[in-house]
Formats: sequence, C-alpha cells, structure tokens
Amino acid sequence: MAVSGASGGGQVLSLDSLVRLRRGMRSAAVPRRLPVPDGMTVPLGCDAVAVPARFGPLVLPRLPRVGCVYADDEHWWWIVPSDSDYALEWPAAVRYATGAVVLDTPRLIHRPDGTVPYTPPIPLYLALCRVMGTTPTWSRQMSA
Repeated sequence: MAVSGASGGGQVLSLDSLVRLRRGMRSAAVPRRLPVPDGMTVPLGCDAVAVPARFGPLVLPRLPRVGCVYADDEHWWWIVPSDSDYALEWPAAVRYATGAVVLDTPRLIHRPDGTVPYTPPIPLYLALCRVMGTTPTWSRQMSA
C-alpha cells in the first residue's frame, strides 16, 4: 500500500505497521482489581460477575443477599467468592472476571452490612438465568 507524501512521492507501509498504528490510536485500558471497601475481608478470594447494565436492576430484588455491586453505564459487577465459575455455565451475556480484574472503572453502588463483600453465586446464577431467559445448566434435558 502506498501513502502519498507532501512531495508527491509514495511511502510503502506494511500491514504490520498499519496494525501497530491502529492499536496505538486506542486508549490503553489498564486491567484493575475491583477495590473491596475498607474494613471488608475476602477470606474466600475474590472474583466478579459482570452483566449488561440493563439487567442489573432486574437482578437485585431477586437476591436474598447482595454483596458489593459496582456499575458504570455498560455493566454491573457482583463480587463472588473465587472459583464461583466452577461447574456453572453462566449465561452467554455474562462475563466472569477471575480475581475481580476488570478493564472498566465502575463505581461502588451497593455495600452490604458486615465484613464480607460476596453475593452468593448460586442465587446470583439463578436470578441471572431468570432475567436473561436462560435455563440453568442442571435443568437442561440430557441428550441420549
């Protein structure tokens, strides 16, 4: 591919150069761990479950206990114990963040009473399946 210069001559850019230029134009998002509020402990480790923001207000009232919840314009995140993705197939629109590491910078919108930031993962999973119209994995019919 030739790129014309001011003098009318051409400069050839390789595909690699164009890709590097394109990547350089994007703002570099830095992965960060969601901050657990002061005074809280994470004895079971810490992961996060992110859902599209439109589902957040539908999920909250369906939960028996709500831990720390973070939000921005696009996602809501719930803090869950580490390895809460073990043997669970979260709905397709859900993002599971090991270590509660996210690229976004959400704000804390709910802090529970007590010293642990967790939302119980099974009730969260069931509430998400319900509002997203997904059947929980263990309820799906087995094919023979």
